[in-house]
Amino acid sequence: MEPDVEPVENRPPPLPELAGVQHRFVEVRGVRLHVAEAGSGEPVVLLHGFPQHWYGWRRLIPLLAGEYRLICVDQRGFGWSDAPAKGYDTDSRVSDVLALMDALGLDRVRLVGHDWGAWTGFQLCLRAPERFTHYLALNMLHPWPLHRRLMPQAWRFWYTALLEQPLLGRWMLRRRPAFTRYLMRKGVVDGRVWTPDAMDEFVRSSREPDRARAGEALHRAFALRDIARLVLGHYKKLRLSTPTVILAGERDFMLPPAVLTGAGGHASDLTVEVLAGCGHYVHEERPDLVAKAARELFGR
Repeated sequence: MEPDVEPVENRPPPLPELAGVQHRFVEVRGVRLHVAEAGSGEPVVLLHGFPQHWYGWRRLIPLLAGEYRLICVDQRGFGWSDAPAKGYDTDSRVSDVLALMDALGLDRVRLVGHDWGAWTGFQLCLRAPERFTHYLALNMLHPWPLHRRLMPQAWRFWYTALLEQPLLGRWMLRRRPAFTRYLMRKGVVDGRVWTPDAMDEFVRSSREPDRARAGEALHRAFALRDIARLVLGHYKKLRLSTPTVILAGERDFMLPPAVLTGAGGHASDLTVEVLAGCGHYVHEERPDLVAKAARELFGR
């Protein structure tokens, strides 16, 4: 009797190789999440943005793995994690991370997030402040923006109107890879930051049918839920107690520094630092400065 062989088209693509990184899968809340780990020491959870996955931290990992245990999570729908039909709203992503920490036996961690991962990070610190000692947010505004500054910049989010539309969003990601490449190139000041293998990996991943559907669902959930919460002042009664630093790109096409103000009385310890000559992927363009900011914040 011949052994069962999984069809090639059903097999997950091979993981990119990175020295010192180990991989594991952890099932939480009915979803199998992929985790890439490196280093040893105090734990740091890293949450990627769109359209990246754990490999988005490949330049930061070698700089911090000698000091910390880095836990790079593929959020549901991305990378090598499961892509279920539901659960792409912020509340679900927050619950995923907290359940993962429980499964890994992590009571308190330092936290780093980029883009959508950074928005998730803010909500994590608001829901479970006792679980996070410090938070480094990359290229993301906090939940208390000044609307008079943010609204004139709303046109910068034009591309999300395509990605959040049912069926159209997944079609754009699957059938128009040039669109994803355009967004990634637009997100950096110097396009040479993207090596061909890295660009190809993130575009390839975004084109997988389940990943494309997840990308669409992620953007639609934010438009339907989070934007409404921001407009209606849902966060006004909440206060951020986790020491937090926001790193902004001076030339971020989506979130220019002008919209990244302080949080006033809504945060105990929040500062905004602008990195010159950087766009929307500061960890890709200046991983050295991101690592420096992490060390200084985590060392408080």
